[in-house]
Parts: sequence; C-alpha cells; structure tokens
Amino acid sequence: MSLRDNPYYFYESPVRPQIRKLGTIACDRVEATPVVFRDRLYRFEYYRPGESNEENEGNPSCFRFVDVGSGALTPSFAENCHLGCAFADGDTMYAVGVRGTWGGDTLSFFRSEDLAHWNTYDVRFEGLSCFNTGICEKDGVYTLLIEVSDAVPFTFRFARSQDMENWELLPDTYAFQKDRYAGGPAICTLPGDPYYYVLYLEAYPGPCYANCIARSKNLAEWEYSPINPVLMFNEKEDKQIANPFLTPHERERIRRALDINNSDMELCEFQGRTVIYYSWGNQRGIEFLAEAAFEGTKKEFLTAYFERPTQNRR
Repeated sequence: MSLRDNPYYFYESPVRPQIRKLGTIACDRVEATPVVFRDRLYRFEYYRPGESNEENEGNPSCFRFVDVGSGALTPSFAENCHLGCAFADGDTMYAVGVRGTWGGDTLSFFRSEDLAHWNTYDVRFEGLSCFNTGICEKDGVYTLLIEVSDAVPFTFRFARSQDMENWELLPDTYAFQKDRYAGGPAICTLPGDPYYYVLYLEAYPGPCYANCIARSKNLAEWEYSPINPVLMFNEKEDKQIANPFLTPHERERIRRALDINNSDMELCEFQGRTVIYYSWGNQRGIEFLAEAAFEGTKKEFLTAYFERPTQNRR
C-alpha cells in the first residue's frame, strides 16, 4: 500500500477566511450584535448591571443600540433584562433577553420600528434555564436558539414561530452538542442555502475558550468545520485599542487583563463586508468587547469553513 492509497492523500482543506482583528472598543461588555436597520449599521448592546459593569455602577441592566457611523446612542430600554440579542426583520427591530435573572424560564421580546418606542411581550419556556439567545429566519419561519443549562452546561435548544410571538419549543432531539459545553451562540441563515450556521464557544483544557462553527439542515444532525476554531484568543491582537475614547484607566485594565478566551462572536454583512463583534478576557467576569472584520460577504465567510476549493478537485 502506498501513501497515495490513503483516502486523505488528495484531500483539499477548506481555505480559512482571513479575519482581521481591529481591537478593543469597550470594557465590561460581552453580548453585542451587529445589525443593519434601515440601511444603517447598529451595534446592539446588553449593558450589564453595576456589579458586572464598572461604568454602570449602582444601576440595573438594560439594552441599547449604538449607531456605529455616528456613535449616537438610542434610548435605553429593557431594564432588568439580561443576555440580549437583536434581529432586524425588514422595518421592524426585535430584541430578546432573559427576564429578571440569568437562567430564568421567561424571555422578554421587544419590538420597534424606530429604536425609541418599544412594544413588549413575554414568552415562557417552562422547565428551561435560559441564557443567551439568537434568532434567524428561513423560508418565512423564525428560529429561536436558546442557550440552556441542561445536563451539560451549556447546550442549545430551538423553538420555531410563524409570527415572532407564538413559539413552539422543539423536542430535545433538536439540540446542539449535548455531550459537552457549548456557549455564547449565534445562529445565521443565507438565502437559498439549506443550512443553519451556528457560531459557538468550545472549551479546551487550560481552561481556555475559542469560537467555533457548525452547521445543520435540520437542527438535529450537525457538521463541524474541519478548520475550527474560527476565533482564537491572541493577546497582542485582542488588546489593540480600537476606540480612541477609552480612558487611561480603561486602557490599564486592558493591558493587565488575562486573555484566555474569544467568545460570543456575532456578525452581519454591511456594504459587502462582514462585521464581527466578540468578547475576550478570562471567562470569569473580566471581559472586553472587541471588533473584527472579514473583507467579503457573510455568505463567503460562513460557507468557506465547509466548502473546499473547486479549481483543484479530483
């Protein structure tokens, strides 16, 4: 038997997309979603409560949007909601968070057409301990990803809706990575693509943590990228300063912080570019928000982790 008889001899790996880390933009921020709304790029932020956010000392948590182009803040909303995400559906913006406390069984939904006035409604998932969430749409059906503390903390469950109000929790056979930790999720779909793409946090010995990617056609059977991880912590790159308005105190916090984690990766496409936000830090409450970019479309970025080059296929 020759080496060429090895089935992997002619294997061609997918080509890893080149992500450019731009640096840190804020302290004590983790859950942030880039989202395009009415042709403008916004950053949705879960503004953590004072005990987890030095800038918000003595105040409760809330949600808010940042107009990335101007830096303007929208009015805050969703007081005492946690671990939020945002989803734009045409001219309507949605935000979702856990009501009251991390690990609660009730998600609060917020809906607005101007980012200033919000209608709200609650959806209870009895028996679930809910944390981070994500929303996507495919063929007129909305899918809600819920990070839950189950037999293995954490795993992902899924619910579906036709109208963003009435949600049906799928059976627990529709889940992601029930055998080991999976955290900090985002879920994406692409027009004409049969897959759901999930960005998630994988735990490694150390401990240390890195963002990875998997995909599924049915939310039950999952294919992992052969070139995981997507984002790995890098102290030099993560600690670059991308926000010139960070104070000397904040810069000193960044300098001395332990970096063993890249987590909570979220992305969107804006003007042909893939905008990425992620968290770095120690996964023990000392965490920072950073920005990155891929110079290409969201479709090019997501599919590259699974598709092999076509020009040299045998």
